[in-house]
Amino acid sequence: MTVVGIGADGWAGLSGVSREALRAAEVVVGGARQLALLPEDGCAGERVMWPSPLRPAVPKVLAAHAGRRICVLASGDPMFYGIGRTLAEVVGAGALRVLPHPSSVSYACARLGWPVEDTEVVTLVGRPTERLAAALHEGRRVLVLSAGAATPAEVAALLRDRGFGPSRMQVLEQLGGGERERRAEGLARDWTEPSGDPLNVVAVECRRSPDATRLGAVPGLPDSAYEHDGQLTKRHVRAATLGALAPAPGELLWDVGGGSGSIAVEWMRTHRSCRAVSVERDPVRAERIGRNARALGVPGLRVVTGGAPDALAGLPVPDAVFVGGGLTVPGLLDACWDALPAGGRLVANTVTLESEALLFDRYRRFGGELVRLAVAHAVPVGGFTGWRQAMPVTQWSVVKGPGPGFGSGPGFGPGPGPGFGPDNGPMPDSGPGSEPNSGSASGPGPDPGPDSPHVLSGDQR
Repeated sequence: MTVVGIGADGWAGLSGVSREALRAAEVVVGGARQLALLPEDGCAGERVMWPSPLRPAVPKVLAAHAGRRICVLASGDPMFYGIGRTLAEVVGAGALRVLPHPSSVSYACARLGWPVEDTEVVTLVGRPTERLAAALHEGRRVLVLSAGAATPAEVAALLRDRGFGPSRMQVLEQLGGGERERRAEGLARDWTEPSGDPLNVVAVECRRSPDATRLGAVPGLPDSAYEHDGQLTKRHVRAATLGALAPAPGELLWDVGGGSGSIAVEWMRTHRSCRAVSVERDPVRAERIGRNARALGVPGLRVVTGGAPDALAGLPVPDAVFVGGGLTVPGLLDACWDALPAGGRLVANTVTLESEALLFDRYRRFGGELVRLAVAHAVPVGGFTGWRQAMPVTQWSVVKGPGPGFGSGPGFGPGPGPGFGPDNGPMPDSGPGSEPNSGSASGPGPDPGPDSPHVLSGDQR
């Protein structure tokens, strides 16, 4: 099977090798726009248009033409957000011959004078516009692969909403199409351009409004970045928790007792391929988690409404698990541990003595790392300034070994020896708060968190 990349310049822009592949094909498969770019007398093969939705239809279309010479058309580079990936997954890379064309990103960077390697690329084809939010940082250049003619206006609206109204936008249409190329530009806050050609790329030079909240690229976003009802892992504890969880590209997190979803959101923000499932029993909080995920650029966060451990059944195998509430619920911690493969990480936070005793027992028996995270804030004391101590958070983190039981394997025996974590002692830059330790993971009341209205600490009152 041959996969031919084709641009807006159509047949005229194809190499001799690509033209020969199309002439020799008995079947040519592609989208309606791509098939229309072929000459009537240059390709004698049967023309087949992809049905919608495309992904589930691919095996059926290929099976219907098995044994024939098939040529599949793709826009630009087939292996860059293109059909090439799907075909490789279905038939295997060894069965493909890929003939790429310059991608829209290459064309756009050539027109703009932007180095390709320094340009962030975000595709909105078949994806929510909100995912662009995670790529917005002062001074960064971003290319947005549009889903259609309405995308530029949607991008401008998102930039305004996220505090990036001063950003300069350029819409590049029909790239590679010669005289059909068109460019429109302006600031996101003033964007009034009418919808143009659906084949476009949006170039964004990010500029943040002076009054907009600055969101960094590492865990520990400001608490004000989240909508919450008090059930929020505060930023210093959040940063320490993500450090212990140690996300890596492509990994999946279970956030058990999601609360506001801050741990899952910041796990996913560390890399575009990171995935997370947030389990939250309260429907109101579950909806709030979804809003936070969309606001902070990770709309792909999966939210499961239900109580753990029952709600964990059927979820995909995690690489790491964070337990922020419901530790004393029978079977919850064991269910999380049993779901982890060897090498998986478990991190649990608590502020209550009852749950702390449970974590100490696990630490004493199975190792890992047990730390206490505490922070004090400077506050006015009359005409002076003093420290107000927040409730300390106890955190247990451990890596699952290859054998049965907690922390099994070399280096994870009983006692405080080397464990999983950035160091072997409390982290000084840690803060108050723990995710929903009011039992939002499984049931009411077993683990009130530091932000619970029933816990009066200096940090809240």
